[in-house]
Amino acid sequence: MKTQKKHKLVNVITLGCSKNQVDSEYLLRQLDANGIQVVHDSDSKIADTVIINTCGFIKDAKEESIDTILNYVKAKELGNIQNLFVIGCLSQRYKLELEKEIKDVDRYFGTNDLKVIIESLGCNYKENLMGERILTTPGHYAYLKISEGCNRKCSFCAIPLIRGNYISKPVEHVIEEANFLVKSGVKEIILIAQDLTYYGIDLYQKQKLAVVLNCLTEIEGLEWIRLHYAYPAGFPKEILKIIKNKSNICNYLDIPFQHISNPVLKNMRRGLTSRQTYDLVNLLRSDIPDLTLRTTLMVGHPGESQRAYDELLEFVQKVRFDRLGVFTYSEEEDTFGAKNFEDSIPEVVKEQRASQLMEVQREISLEVNEKKIGKKFKAIIDRREGEYYIGRTEADSPEVDNEVLIKSEVPLGIGEFYNIRVIEAEEFDLIAAVVKT
Repeated sequence: MKTQKKHKLVNVITLGCSKNQVDSEYLLRQLDANGIQVVHDSDSKIADTVIINTCGFIKDAKEESIDTILNYVKAKELGNIQNLFVIGCLSQRYKLELEKEIKDVDRYFGTNDLKVIIESLGCNYKENLMGERILTTPGHYAYLKISEGCNRKCSFCAIPLIRGNYISKPVEHVIEEANFLVKSGVKEIILIAQDLTYYGIDLYQKQKLAVVLNCLTEIEGLEWIRLHYAYPAGFPKEILKIIKNKSNICNYLDIPFQHISNPVLKNMRRGLTSRQTYDLVNLLRSDIPDLTLRTTLMVGHPGESQRAYDELLEFVQKVRFDRLGVFTYSEEEDTFGAKNFEDSIPEVVKEQRASQLMEVQREISLEVNEKKIGKKFKAIIDRREGEYYIGRTEADSPEVDNEVLIKSEVPLGIGEFYNIRVIEAEEFDLIAAVVKT
């Protein structure tokens, strides 16, 4: 390993998903506890040490990670930084290649090397800080990762190759971390995992998401609990009653269905059929009538004929998801898809299909939002931009969903809840006013 210099100021750069963000927050807490000054995602290229937490999920994410590494290599060459470390998914998967091609990085680490990273910086890894972190989100909400890895074998996904098999965090550790977050001022916790549905099976031989939810609802001061990334196959139906009956669990679910065509679902290795998908959607909507349902879909997977795509388009039109994200298939080396299918659908066709789906969703979203005009909702204020306060209702997760733009003659508190009335609606935003009491 190359000789490193001082680490008085460390800048941690986070790329990729919210799970990476949580990893960076653990790292920041450990460094801070060792007396090191830390900053996160600072635009400044001047620091003693820069640590880049990379993403290696799809082509665009990999390219962003490489570009960021090269930018900081230049900063090191100019003498603005002394040490450069790369961690995270890209480094986990391509460590040998990166060491060969980008030699000016001092050291590369994988996804589960927190202790090694801390010790390589001349610090002591503090076991007593397990679950503690420095938030990089606004202080009133935080992501809570309840597991690592994934046991699903979806044809297109490299996550199991990068993160390994599913490892549930013990229930008591999840609750301990949640209590720490709430005591730190967090009012909204967003549960995340590669797959919430599988939680507990590896550790307890049964699904335990319902147990975690019941425990979280008992934490005083935790006003919103939100669920992200619940795999549709084997969905734990017992949680629906909890969501419906517990006032501090948002009537919100993020379930990535990916597709609806049986041939494509089979090629994707998703573990359920079109009929089972429709049945699950109907169950969710019947058990929780005011549920906000978010999903992600993929177009251009090998085997997606025009007929299969038309079926997907019809699915979106029938189900009318409240929130929808669309991705194009990106062949990832060593995945089942890369080994067994030809990526034969032209990129231009993939993009056209994605654009058409999102155009349909824009119309659906506008219609859904227009129905909210005149109605009252509880909203939390995230920030202020110009003349507007920017907030969210329980139907909106940070960064990926709608926002509520609020004008107010009196100052509003960031991180505080208010009752609002919607006065205008746009495709992906609401305009509202605070209801005076």
